[in-house]
Amino acid sequence: MPAVTADTSTLPVIAAPAGAPRPVRVVTTAPEGFEGDGFPVRRAFAGVSTAELDPFIHMDQMGPVDYPPMAARGTDWHPHRGFETVTYIIDGTFIHQDSHGGGGVISDGATQWMTAGSGVLHIETVPEEMVRRGGLFHGIQLWVNLPSRSKMIPPNYQNLEPADVVLLSGADGGALVRLIAGDLGGHAGPGSTHTPIVMVHATVQPGARLELPWNPGFNALAYGLEGSGSVGAEGAPFGQGRLAVFGEGDSIVLTAGDETLEVLLLGGEPLREPVAAQGPFVMNTRDELVQAFQDFQSGKLGTIPAGALRPFRG
Repeated sequence: MPAVTADTSTLPVIAAPAGAPRPVRVVTTAPEGFEGDGFPVRRAFAGVSTAELDPFIHMDQMGPVDYPPMAARGTDWHPHRGFETVTYIIDGTFIHQDSHGGGGVISDGATQWMTAGSGVLHIETVPEEMVRRGGLFHGIQLWVNLPSRSKMIPPNYQNLEPADVVLLSGADGGALVRLIAGDLGGHAGPGSTHTPIVMVHATVQPGARLELPWNPGFNALAYGLEGSGSVGAEGAPFGQGRLAVFGEGDSIVLTAGDETLEVLLLGGEPLREPVAAQGPFVMNTRDELVQAFQDFQSGKLGTIPAGALRPFRG
């Protein structure tokens, strides 16, 4: 960490607006658990209401964990409908395949953006080489809701390599800002989204302060990936595994303590639509959920391709 580095003196500087910084309304701590075949995760949004998160649904921090040989895990084939999955791999490697023809390697700063839409089967797992040798793994999986009008659009897949990310500098040069998707102070990230959002990974050097402009029509969330410091102009304690929910304002303030602070920042235009979510499906009504399960069971969400990728277990 960080997966993408740069000399901030050569980067465009992103300056905060003159308006008021957003106050911190809530700070929570993510509980730890296991996902898929047994890889450790922090449930980043646990305890926060759907209304506060909208348009985001779910997020897991995977690791950071230094796997010994033959211990790394992923997920097997499973379905999705009604939303987008965003997998951002900070350290290590995942390989992806889906029933709509998407797939690729996600490694060391890369992002995959899978629009499940009307339905897709997919797998994300650790490659055989990494399972055999072990090593550092750290990533994020985020679920972004689709508006009701887009729930049944055709599936799609985007692969964003580390070099695709827009790199920016904080005003004093003490922070590196990676813009993955959305607009930040007039700069546009490479991720193409169906729901207006912004996704940023910021690295704030020890003792530095970063203030970023923020769309006043978006919500604002900050999640601590590593390190410690504070958030908001009021200096609310913050760090690894903590989620801050901000109130209204024109900017977001992050301050690093005695160590480097790594933060994932998320914001989006709230959909303000009913959410009916269960397992791998995110719809608007219970009837739509029931239909999604029926369609999956009858094979309408796709089939696993011949010779498909499978988890390597040795």
